Amino acid sequence: MDLKLEVVVLPVADVDRAKAFYESLGFRLDADFPGDAGFRVVQLTPPGSATSIIFGSGVTSAAPGSAQGLYLVVEDIEAARDELAGRGVDVSEVYHDAGGVFEHAGTEHRVPGPDPDRGSYASFASFTDPDGNGWRLQEIRERLPGR
Repeated sequence: MDLKLEVVVLPVADVDRAKAFYESLGFRLDADFPGDAGFRVVQLTPPGSATSIIFGSGVTSAAPGSAQGLYLVVEDIEAARDELAGRGVDVSEVYHDAGGVFEHAGTEHRVPGPDPDRGSYASFASFTDPDGNGWRLQEIRERLPGR
């Protein structure tokens, strides 16, 4: 049986502000459904992604900004970082992790610049949305076998 990740729910405080932010990143607006008593669901999809994000009013009880560790995979970390910065996003400089395996929590193990070998899965940049939900760009040039 296939199990496909379809949607990630983001907790936001201001639906219209979040919608404008993600549209400014180039995310495609798929739906903006109002409901009864202020209920509202907004769905957007990152360019090239099969997984969408959803946020709104009455969609989650999680605290705004509490979603962390959301990854957007890119083929060229520097070009993707520059594009986001050009769209007005406060995105970190490109970095790699001192451990070289994945990425440690926090910023203590960040080493400036892309992975010296430009190995897949090893270079990152980070940003947050207006609520503080935490995103990472991760460079993957060649996927591991079977992925």
